[in-house]
Amino acid sequence: MTDLAGLSGLEAELRGVVRGEVGFDVTARALVTMDASNYRRVPAGVVAPRDAEDVAAVLEVCRARGVPVVARGGGTSIAGQATGTGVVLDFTRHMNGLLELDPSTRTAVVQPGLVLDRLQEAAAPHGLRFGPDPATHSRCTLGGMIGNNSCGSHSVAWGTTADSVRELSVITARGQRLRLGQGWAGAPDGLRDLVEGDLARLRTGFPDLPRRISGYALDALLPEKGADVARSFCGSEGTLGILTEAVVRLVEAPRARALTVLAYGDESAAAEAAAGLLPHGPLTVEGMAADLVRSPAGLPKGGAWLFVETGGQTPAEARARAETIVRAADVVDSLVVTDAAAQRSLWRIREDASGTATRMPDGSEAWPGWEDCAVPPARLGPYLRDFRALLTAHGLRGTPYGHFGDGCIHVRIDFDLLTAAGVGRFRRFSEELADLVVAHGGSLSGEHGDGQARAELLPRMYGAETVRLFERAKAVWDPDDLLNPGMLVRPAPLDTNLRFSVLPHRPVDVAFGYPADDGDFRAAVRRCVGVAKCRTTTAAGPAVMCPSFRATGEEEHSTRGRARLLHEMLAGELVTDGWRSTEVRDALDLCLSCKGCRSDCPVGVDMATYKAEFLHHHYEGQRRPAAHYTMGRLPLWLRWVARTHTAPLLNRLASVRLLARVGKRLGGIAPEREIPRVAPETFSHWWRRRKRRTVGDPIVLWPDTFTEHLSPSVGEAAVRVLEAAGLRPVPPPSRPLGGGVCCGLTYVSTGQLDRARAVLRRTLDLMEPVLRRGTPVVVLEPSCAAALRGDLPELLHDDPRAARLASAVLTFAEALERHAPDWTPPAVNRPVAGQTHCHQHAILGDTADRGLRESAGLTGELSGGCCGLAGNFGFEQGHFEVSRACAEEQLLPSVRDASEGTVILADGFSCRTQLEQLAGVRGRHLAEVLAEGLEDESREVK
Repeated sequence: MTDLAGLSGLEAELRGVVRGEVGFDVTARALVTMDASNYRRVPAGVVAPRDAEDVAAVLEVCRARGVPVVARGGGTSIAGQATGTGVVLDFTRHMNGLLELDPSTRTAVVQPGLVLDRLQEAAAPHGLRFGPDPATHSRCTLGGMIGNNSCGSHSVAWGTTADSVRELSVITARGQRLRLGQGWAGAPDGLRDLVEGDLARLRTGFPDLPRRISGYALDALLPEKGADVARSFCGSEGTLGILTEAVVRLVEAPRARALTVLAYGDESAAAEAAAGLLPHGPLTVEGMAADLVRSPAGLPKGGAWLFVETGGQTPAEARARAETIVRAADVVDSLVVTDAAAQRSLWRIREDASGTATRMPDGSEAWPGWEDCAVPPARLGPYLRDFRALLTAHGLRGTPYGHFGDGCIHVRIDFDLLTAAGVGRFRRFSEELADLVVAHGGSLSGEHGDGQARAELLPRMYGAETVRLFERAKAVWDPDDLLNPGMLVRPAPLDTNLRFSVLPHRPVDVAFGYPADDGDFRAAVRRCVGVAKCRTTTAAGPAVMCPSFRATGEEEHSTRGRARLLHEMLAGELVTDGWRSTEVRDALDLCLSCKGCRSDCPVGVDMATYKAEFLHHHYEGQRRPAAHYTMGRLPLWLRWVARTHTAPLLNRLASVRLLARVGKRLGGIAPEREIPRVAPETFSHWWRRRKRRTVGDPIVLWPDTFTEHLSPSVGEAAVRVLEAAGLRPVPPPSRPLGGGVCCGLTYVSTGQLDRARAVLRRTLDLMEPVLRRGTPVVVLEPSCAAALRGDLPELLHDDPRAARLASAVLTFAEALERHAPDWTPPAVNRPVAGQTHCHQHAILGDTADRGLRESAGLTGELSGGCCGLAGNFGFEQGHFEVSRACAEEQLLPSVRDASEGTVILADGFSCRTQLEQLAGVRGRHLAEVLAEGLEDESREVK
């Protein structure tokens, strides 16, 4: 094994010959220790090549030093093949282009780092698409798809990636540049002799099934199959050569599609039915059972479903084909959907299964390892029954789903990979399941490749002689075993290099309760399994995650990248200074704490909470950044301003440019920002001097810091609307000198968790009478409502009052929906634009808001994403550019494109401030819009 510790000159030598980035620092290496598998390897360094010349230079240096080279795309591989101990080539940074698209020949020339969705977007205007489409289509790369011979849901119609490859440009480990194609084009010396010397084995030793991905596709080199070297290269997992360019085939996309969801009593019934639908020419036949569905909303009633897509030149033709399939299927219930938005919503249920499956229904962890084996479609029903029986025999649980029409099953199993006994059971089960798959005529891998997870078991599928043939083929391409060693041939054992083995054996001391992870921060960090939905380059629909990655494109600013660094922090091998790590701190610095990952990540990673936890420990006993003292303790300073009646003076001082510049520098505030004006009269003071309503159901109206001191007009408007709806808003209890209630948000977001706990305990003491009476609590600021509903019970998990207050919290719209259901809001009848608050999206939900807007005649959809200000984030020094980039993604364009008379809605103070400072636009809280509507109606009556 290469002694990588002694390669001190490797980095310098690579920097001397490579024009792309060379990263041997802790962060660069930590980000690629894992893919989406159970495995972990620590590389020597990472290189982001700019072009093929860089790739050749890296190979030359590494060959001379005997250092392995691993090609990596999106890092979503599930068998461990995107990890390695040598130099990792990251193609996503520079070699990610679409070089040519020719509609006449239906071909495209792509670089290996091109994300599949970018190719689809470019092909769509020509009525074309790339056939294979894995569930990770928004972040997987063409190079990774070719390396794994990926498939996706449309493989029953358009096959695997190998079926869509025309030519491949490859550099071998010894620097030979080859152009692979049919008729032995580009074959390295010795390959043809190897094949022609063993034709009988190649003709009889490979299972004939649509999803046979395991091993090398040497049978593609048979003369009767065109001696297709490019096709044979597909699925080689970076072990034969490094791909630098590919010519791929495109297919005609149906002009119209219909999605049929067929409901069955159970999974076996759905599996038995799948093969019978294939003669009707569907585009997809996908299957999943009820135990993978978080909410069955929108699905026909049943215990399992087949998602069957049909196409046509017209919607009527697509629907007619769908109805033919319904008539041919013996189902419990069915649903045919032709609306594109509704189809996307249903497909999202299926695509999120890759993350949802990582948790069992009871919340326990489940892992890949037997993620995608495949059998002949006609054998799927019997195979699934035998598979379930084997799970039961080993005391394991799993939730199968996948490409039923191709006989390919995905499953995550609740292996115990943390103890020696559990790992032993993992091995025994894997061996027995391999035998079961082979007995059904199947392939150990049906989509994701063998990697380390299954390569050791290939002799059970192919026999020892064929595996030796694989080894000889590897030696022809890569005689020095430089490329991705330990994969496919001479593999590492399937139960070594497990990523969990390096974690601490005992829980670490933490502040938050992590109720979904039994209070274990290690389990919380393990939630990230690497499916990388956070790496999408556009936010789809209302989604938020991950705005900082979309702004910078850097892995360390993705939710996955940050989770990887936290994992390495706990492991202590690469990141050696624990909670004091500057690498983790710097990666978390651009986390907006938007909480988008909490809802958008399929496994519910909550990076905002992890960030607060880290900052709490990192700065314990240390001097904090200035912004933590200014903006982190904002409620304290604003209460002091209110008590001393100095708001007018403060505003005048802030308007003096020189004083403002000095103040911002001392306070850690970005110089590009304007300091918001403090209201001359607080919301509570206005409320005290106003005659209050004395009838109606009482409802506590929470005076959050932003409404109280910076935007009291929102509170005033809410009082008027709630009273008009027949409710009686009342203030929460307070102490004249001890302060009022506070959600602790600013303390939590800056990791001042001891202060946050003290503030929240004082709040709970004050709210005791309210909690005893069970009075609802309305919170106007979405971030404060989210803090009370989410952070409060997790931070004070030992105080039962915390959960009671959290359950009492309502948004403004929820309060009207639940406690004034018969009230009719004023008819505003205007279009709206703006953005749903990221915390509302992630924690609170906006169903009630949508209903209230509809009742008031406020039409149109609000955009997704994050405004980019995100509380203190956008005000902190060094964050302005990222903050602005986040706003420019969706919020600002939606406002600029709005027609005259459009209402700009922004319930969050941060969102309104961002709009005002970057676009000169005044955003309004929904309460303000309705209050204005009430005034207009009153004037009309008069």
